[in-house]
Amino acid sequence: MSTRAIGNRGEDFAAQKLTEMGYAVRCRNYYTPYGEIDIVAEKGSVIAFVEVKTRKTGSIVRPAEAVGKVKQKRIAQSAICYLMVHPCGLQPRFDVFEIETEKGRTFFVRSYNHIENAFEVNDYESI
Repeated sequence: MSTRAIGNRGEDFAAQKLTEMGYAVRCRNYYTPYGEIDIVAEKGSVIAFVEVKTRKTGSIVRPAEAVGKVKQKRIAQSAICYLMVHPCGLQPRFDVFEIETEKGRTFFVRSYNHIENAFEVNDYESI
């Protein structure tokens, strides 16, 4: 299975779990000139921009650790683009949805973790 196919399966899984947790998924794979937001979802007074990271169990780094400063900046820039086109008055938040899959299997989720407020954007002038 290709990396992109695994990523798509991970995003499908994350969207399903977020829905089960009471989130309304507004859109998936939102593309901007700065990059892509995997999932945009809302719950209560929050609009969450969710980055989904899927890794095999035993990888060198945890999935969330793959969301470095450059990726965070691109997600924040993309979120601004989204909110300019789709103003909503909700509090924006940046989440990471980690998925660890079993080695040697096509796609078998061993564990997952939804990290709310995984990172913050404090230096608005840099984005």
